Amino acid sequence: MKVKTKSSKVNRAWINDHVNDPYVRLAKLEGYRARAAYKLKEIDESLNLIKPGHLVVDLGSTPGAWSQYVRRKMSPKTATTGGAAVGELNGTIIALDILPMEPVEGVTFLLGDFREAEVLQRLTDQMQGRLADVVVSDMAPNLSGISSADDARIEGLVELAIEFSQHHMKAHGALVVKVFHGGAYDILFKRFRETFLVVKRIKPKASRDKSSETFLVGVGLKPV
Repeated sequence: MKVKTKSSKVNRAWINDHVNDPYVRLAKLEGYRARAAYKLKEIDESLNLIKPGHLVVDLGSTPGAWSQYVRRKMSPKTATTGGAAVGELNGTIIALDILPMEPVEGVTFLLGDFREAEVLQRLTDQMQGRLADVVVSDMAPNLSGISSADDARIEGLVELAIEFSQHHMKAHGALVVKVFHGGAYDILFKRFRETFLVVKRIKPKASRDKSSETFLVGVGLKPV
């Protein structure tokens, strides 16, 4: 006799929601690897952050949907095939993740942990002395369910993204990071206000209502 568990019910509910999600369907139709592309798309279109010719750094890039979106934005006059723009890329995209990522045409991908000095050095080497116009971070830790530990991990990753931007982004550049409402949220929002001239809080329509995730956008670094 099979016993229905709460876990199996939750899994089936998630699968049902996922299959019927309009952004999942749209991603398949338009060739994006994940529905997350539409989160960045909404943020970018509302603030006009990413432009052809830019150097964009994509942190926590796997499976590559954000890099795909940036690639398309930097090739606005070209067709798309299989989710990636084809044709001349007007700009530079450097992606990094601790997990492997299938190649996106024109995107330089680095495999490694952003928290490690050697990986950070490889990233800055790829920038070849240039400063980023935009840094986007969809990085998120593996959550343990222990609030204090998870808050610390989330805060640590966002802090790293802020520090990277302070040293490797243009003064008028923009940083986009994913955060979660919880113990670290107010701290991180305060940190953004201390660091950037303009700070926006955005929960894109593609972000599920049940999710506690939201995105902080900082534009223009304050003088140190």
